[in-house]
Amino acid sequence: MSERHAFGGAVGSFALFGCRCGSLRGRVASPAPRAVNRVTCFCDDCQAYAHHLRRADLLDARGGSDIVQVAPASLTFLQGHEHIAGLRLTPKGLHRWYARCCNTPMGNTLGFAIPFVGLMASIFDGAEADRLFGKPRGAILGQFAIGGAAPGTKGISLSLMGQAIVLVLGWKLRGQTWPHPFFDRATKDPIYPITVLAAGERERLRPLCGPKPAVNRPFG
Repeated sequence: MSERHAFGGAVGSFALFGCRCGSLRGRVASPAPRAVNRVTCFCDDCQAYAHHLRRADLLDARGGSDIVQVAPASLTFLQGHEHIAGLRLTPKGLHRWYARCCNTPMGNTLGFAIPFVGLMASIFDGAEADRLFGKPRGAILGQFAIGGAAPGTKGISLSLMGQAIVLVLGWKLRGQTWPHPFFDRATKDPIYPITVLAAGERERLRPLCGPKPAVNRPFG
C-alpha cells in the first residue's frame, strides 16, 4: 500500500503498519533489531490460518510466515479498532488477530500472561521491515515446510527460543505487558470478538498445508 509508511529505528521513533485496505492502522514504538525477535514459522497452524482467511499469498513459497515478535505495550492501534477480530484454530490455540475488513492477518498472542505479540512482517511497508527489525534470525517447525525442511529448521531452535525468552522476561519486568492492544487489564479478557473454529473446519484446512499439500494452494 503506497499510503503506508514505516520510518525510524532509533529510540523514540516508530513504525507504522496497516491492513491491505488501509482501514486498520497502527504503530510500533522504538523499532530496532535488538528490541524484537523476528523468525519464519512453517507450522501447519500458521499455514491453515492464512488459508482460512484466504490470504495464502502472504505465505512464502514454502508456506512460511514471517513474524516479528514485539512487546504488547509497544503496539498501538491508531484507527479501525472496529475491524479487529480474533480467531482460534482450536479452543486452546493461539489468539490470532486480523482485520476483518479485508482479512489481513495482523498478529498472534498466547494470552495476556505471556507478553508478546507476533506481528506479520507483511503489514509493514515493503523492505522497511528489514531495515527496522533486521532480517529473520532463523526458522522454526520446518518439518511442515512445503517440499520439506531446510537444514536446521526442524522443531524449535534453542537459540531462537532463548532469544524470545530473554525478550519476554525483559518486557514483563519492565512492565511492557500493559497497556495490551488485545486484552483488558482489569478483566484479562480479550477486547475484541473471538471465533473458535469447529473441529471440522480445522480438518478441512489440513490438505492445504505442508509438507506435501494434497491440493494446489489457492492464493488471494
